[in-house]
Amino acid sequence: MNQENIYELIIIGGGPAGLTAGLYASRARLKTLLMESFSLSSQILLGDTIENYPGFPDGIKTFDLIDRFKKQTQAFGLEIVAEEVQNIKAKKEENFKLWQVVTQQKEYTARAIIIAAGAKPKRLNITGEEEFLGRGVSYCATCDGAFYKGKNIVAVGGGDTAIEETLHLTKFADKVTLIHRRDRLRATKILQERVSTDKKIELVFNSQVIEIAGEDKVKAVKLKNAKTEKETIISCDGVFIFAGLLPNTDFLKGLVALDEKGYIVTGVDMETQAKGIFACGDCRKKLLFQVVTACGDGATAAFSATQYIEDLKG
Repeated sequence: MNQENIYELIIIGGGPAGLTAGLYASRARLKTLLMESFSLSSQILLGDTIENYPGFPDGIKTFDLIDRFKKQTQAFGLEIVAEEVQNIKAKKEENFKLWQVVTQQKEYTARAIIIAAGAKPKRLNITGEEEFLGRGVSYCATCDGAFYKGKNIVAVGGGDTAIEETLHLTKFADKVTLIHRRDRLRATKILQERVSTDKKIELVFNSQVIEIAGEDKVKAVKLKNAKTEKETIISCDGVFIFAGLLPNTDFLKGLVALDEKGYIVTGVDMETQAKGIFACGDCRKKLLFQVVTACGDGATAAFSATQYIEDLKG
C-alpha cells in the first residue's frame, strides 16, 4: 500500500463544514486530507454575499469567506485535493476497521472519515427544464444573473435562499416575478420585508411552474394556480429555480443510515451508525441549514473523530 495515501482522517467536502472540520483536525495534529469536488460547488458559493455570519456586520463576499477558511486550514497543515469520491469501503486491520476511499484517480486509507459532501439544487422535473438548462434555466443568481441585464425573469421558491437570490437578480433585471406554491413566503421576516418593498419584484402566490417554453432559449413559463387550477402564461427571458436541496449522498447508500430524503442520520456527536464515519453540514439531517450551523457541525465532527482516533491508538 502506498504510504503517502494513508491518513488518520479523511474529510469529504470542501464547504464551510468540511473546512471547519479540517481546521479542528489539523490543530489536533491529525494527518488529515480534505477532498473537494471539482464538479459540485458548495452551497455558500451560490450566493454573492453572506450577511448573517457572526463577526461581519457589513457582510462578506462568499468567495472571500471560503478563501479565508482555506488559508486558515492550510496554515495548520491541512492537505487539500480536488477528487471525486466514487466509493467508501471497510477494510479490517487487527481489531479495528480502516476505511478506504476510492476516487477516479486513487485509493486512500484512513482510520476515520467525515462526510461533508453538502447538497445540490433540487429540480422541478418539468417540461423544458432540462432542455433549456444553460439557455435560460439556471439555479444560481450569482453565477448567471449578470446575463439578464434589462430582462424579465421568473424566480421560483419561497425560502431564504430563494429570496436572497431573487433580490440579487434585481441588480440586473428590469423585473423579477417570484412564484411560490404556497400563500406566503417561508423566508425570515427581514427578507420578506425586503422583497415585498422592492418595486422590481412581483409576487405570485399559490402557483406552480408546470412548463418552461421557448425556441432557442426560454421565452415563457406556464403556471397553474393551486386553488383554481387555472393555467396562465408569463413571458420571460429566464427562469431561476430555488426549490430546495438534495443531499449529495448517493455514493453512501448501504454504508450509513439515510432518511427518506437522503440526508445522513447522525447522533449529537455527528457519528453515523457506521463506526468511524461522521457527517456534518448540509448533507446531514438537521433543523437549520446555514453556514454557521455547518461550521458548528464541522467542529463537533472533528472533535468526535479525534476522540475516536485517539481511542483506537490507545
